[in-house]
Amino acid sequence: MAKRNDGLPFERLTKGIVRLPFLKLLHPWTNPKKTDMRWLPINADIQMPENAPLPLELLYRLIEESSHRALFDYCGCRKGFKCKHYPVEIGCMLLGDSALEASSRVSHLATVEEAKERARQAAEAGLVPIVGKARVDNWIFKIPDKGTMVTVCYCCECCCVTRFARTIPAGYLDNLFPPLEGLHVQVNDNCTGCGLCAKHCYMGAITIEDKRAVLGPLCRACGRCASVCKKDAVDIIIDDPDFLEKTRERIRSYVKYD
Repeated sequence: MAKRNDGLPFERLTKGIVRLPFLKLLHPWTNPKKTDMRWLPINADIQMPENAPLPLELLYRLIEESSHRALFDYCGCRKGFKCKHYPVEIGCMLLGDSALEASSRVSHLATVEEAKERARQAAEAGLVPIVGKARVDNWIFKIPDKGTMVTVCYCCECCCVTRFARTIPAGYLDNLFPPLEGLHVQVNDNCTGCGLCAKHCYMGAITIEDKRAVLGPLCRACGRCASVCKKDAVDIIIDDPDFLEKTRERIRSYVKYD
């Protein structure tokens, strides 16, 4: 696992932004009207209503509806951290008209099928997609914010999104990185408090108390804890059969990608 480094300039910068009350209200990276991202758990054993689609279907729908798709040839975060646990060649994906402005030196325009295949490869590698509008990505990719870009980041421990998000107080985080609509994570009685889930949590949202894992308010319901648990002690539950359409409509309300 990549070691977290709180001394990175990017992380120090974002911590400074979110700790200044007035600045975080004004800065576009932390403006809830400009950033709304959510993780899509790739777990195959999600408990959900009969015939409801798996969360990954939302990503496929966005890809199918998008006007353009740009695939980055590598992940800058994994490359920079020299990640040895996940494929460096699986980089971010941009959807919408702004994808046309992505640098051709590090990305290429893709067909619907190529973009969907990238999503499948990422899920098979254990990378958790995070989808939505991220204002910071306009800065990272040097693309003006026209409200026409959906970002798809395939996250691991190296990801700048996870390093940014975990610096934000939980109460404010819900405005920027809300859990997927209708999705809940809970620890069941199989838990022995081994701590494996806490070790692998992107957000540092899990603690071990009285030999049992406890999910804290920073949990974004990415499902990774359930993926690594060897006791099947974490349940991922979707109780709203219309979660996909509700999430899709929420994304469409603040960014035009088709």
